[in-house]
Amino acid sequence: VRTHLPLVGHIVRETLMRVPAHVNRDDLTSAGLAALATAAHSYDPTRGVPFGRFAAMRIRGALIDELRGQDWASRSVRTRSRHIDNLRHQLAGELGRVPTTAEIAAATGLTEADITATEDDVQRAVVLSLQGFTPGTADDMITETTAGPEDLLLHRERIGFLHQAVQALPTKLRTVITGYYLHSRPMADIATELGVTESRISQLRAEALTLLKDGINTQLAPEQVPTPTRPNGCAARRRQTYYNTIATTGTLHTRLAHTDIHGLAA
Repeated sequence: VRTHLPLVGHIVRETLMRVPAHVNRDDLTSAGLAALATAAHSYDPTRGVPFGRFAAMRIRGALIDELRGQDWASRSVRTRSRHIDNLRHQLAGELGRVPTTAEIAAATGLTEADITATEDDVQRAVVLSLQGFTPGTADDMITETTAGPEDLLLHRERIGFLHQAVQALPTKLRTVITGYYLHSRPMADIATELGVTESRISQLRAEALTLLKDGINTQLAPEQVPTPTRPNGCAARRRQTYYNTIATTGTLHTRLAHTDIHGLAA
């Protein structure tokens, strides 16, 4: 628990970046620390999963539970609010102006008082948007659908390309990505290892993530890869070499052999 205390702070910081400013840091930290202690009691090393990864999953789950508990609005209120918003946008497109409350009420079958009460309820609620989607409760962020065979196959191929993209990164960038995301190491530790500042690690992480995204997109969504402003420049040539390495490193068979990202940690 003592060794992994920084992990709680790291995950809390990540979470605070994706929630409203009024969410209390101390509440999240308390929930994360409790989850870390619980994870230490239930951890089974014989399963081959590093404790850091196991604890991170428990901590993130505890933070979601904490955020869910802070959401005042019921799920029915959220559902009704989204329905009203959808109809409001639809009517605005048809009428060419912002619809009145009476027009919205007529379209929804609700009374004007119901519309006003729903909007008031939502205004008073703690709005959670964990992934930057339409505001909703934490329950709405957890899907229950099961992926079909095609989805699973495509997912495995993406994981395979991720393996290739990470392995093709320059050594320093690969160290940052594997240390920060796969070993859950604090930036300060990685900075000490590489002999640079923590802010430089943050820059390297951003650079690596951009490279990874573009490198994978060259194989899966080429239209999303930005066109370099100087195609013959040194930076563009280095990036193209990186893309070529990803394309030629493996085959479909080797990519599908990767079922998750855990092997990247090695």
